[in-house]
Amino acid sequence: MIRTTHCIAICAAAATALAQAPQAAQGSDKAIPLSKVERKNKAPVSSDILRVKLPKPVELKLGDGLTVMVLEDHRLPNVTVRLSIQGAGGLYEPADSRGLAGLTAQMLREGIAARSSKQIAEELDRLGASLSVTAPLGSANAVMTVSGLSDNMPQWLALAADVLIRPSFPESELNKLKQREKAQLMQARSSPGFLAREQFNKAVYGEHPAAVTSPAPESLDAITREMLVKWHQEHYVPQNAILGIAGDVRAADLQALLASMPPWEQTSAKVAALPSTKPANGKRIYIVDRPGSVQTNLYAGNIAVSRTDPDYVAMVLMNRIVGAGSASRLFLNLRENKGYTYGAYSSLSALKFAGPWVAFVDMRTDVTEGAATELMKELNRIRDEQVPESELEDAKRSIVASFALSLEQPSQLLDYAITQKEYGLPADYWDTYPTKVMQLTAEQVQRVARKYVDPANIQVVAVGDASKIKAALEKMGPVEVFDALGKPVPKTE
Repeated sequence: MIRTTHCIAICAAAATALAQAPQAAQGSDKAIPLSKVERKNKAPVSSDILRVKLPKPVELKLGDGLTVMVLEDHRLPNVTVRLSIQGAGGLYEPADSRGLAGLTAQMLREGIAARSSKQIAEELDRLGASLSVTAPLGSANAVMTVSGLSDNMPQWLALAADVLIRPSFPESELNKLKQREKAQLMQARSSPGFLAREQFNKAVYGEHPAAVTSPAPESLDAITREMLVKWHQEHYVPQNAILGIAGDVRAADLQALLASMPPWEQTSAKVAALPSTKPANGKRIYIVDRPGSVQTNLYAGNIAVSRTDPDYVAMVLMNRIVGAGSASRLFLNLRENKGYTYGAYSSLSALKFAGPWVAFVDMRTDVTEGAATELMKELNRIRDEQVPESELEDAKRSIVASFALSLEQPSQLLDYAITQKEYGLPADYWDTYPTKVMQLTAEQVQRVARKYVDPANIQVVAVGDASKIKAALEKMGPVEVFDALGKPVPKTE
């Protein structure tokens, strides 16, 4: 159980007080109706800092090199198992085989020596268990997640081990999967959000593997069963994996249970370091043309910090203030005040290499210029002005309250433990996390904003009707136009 010496109320803190949400913009029947939420700055939070001591997992090292972390929680008869295999994610794929890691992960469930995909699904249903495997582009790891009841854990864990270690990769299922993937890819290209993320990643990552967000259809066509088998043999290896187990299970009983599972052969393969990243240089504005579109999807940002960067926690707070929720500045300005959009947000991606901080908003085409102007105002504001004390405190308590809530979930505690292990964070990292957040100052927030939110080097991507938004965006700087396939559109005189 989690021990706390002080407790805070579990709620999200409101941001800057507003007596009442403003009325909808006048003069247009297309105005988005604004919310009627009253913000009275009376968030019921304690002035105490949350102090926690997270349960530390029992750690085992098996003979095959597999690291096992066990968190016991006997409140409910459930168990969650998460296997994270470093080096088996899409970031490690060859440039001419994009999609290989993802197809391999999905194909694990499509058949083993003793069972077909249908039989695997039926057995999981019979046992009341769930099993998924993912290895997306942009991720360094393949992750298998299995959960079920503790009383029949030996049966569903044995099935999961078979799926992991003895996949048959049936050719017929692979062909069906590739066809489904290509159909989904075609459908995704009709989504402005997909196109915005694709172009933004290219803009900020350049030649880095993280720039790739989807495989090309011809790349999927070229992937064979033999390639899946080879990828599985070379990358699904125990010495590069962490097995986390949380729930109604006893660490003392696991050694024998795991020893009864199918043998997983250790190899000499090591996880290669991924290339480093750096911010894109110079302001660039890209439009992905969608003729006839009635809205614009806008992304703006650049590379910021890695997960182990000393500035990471300050960036989390800066992000919360600017755009991490409906109490943040972007939402209050562009949604509540101006009525340009249903929502405006920001996010921070931080891995073993530095990832981007990005602000994003979807708006009607006719307010593209106004929304882009207000977004840039907010980016300059966080750099140029120190955050008022009340807003700073609300944002800090919102982060800590969300963290406190997450501690009630054994699976989230397991994720924290795996993150601490994979990134080499200090053993007390999560115990001291609330204190680190609450000790941050307005000066520190402004410092990281000035360092990582740089309008002179910002990368802006807009997906919409170029004939209607190009002139507005050209006021920010030179514009390059691309089609929905990511190919440059020739300039016309």
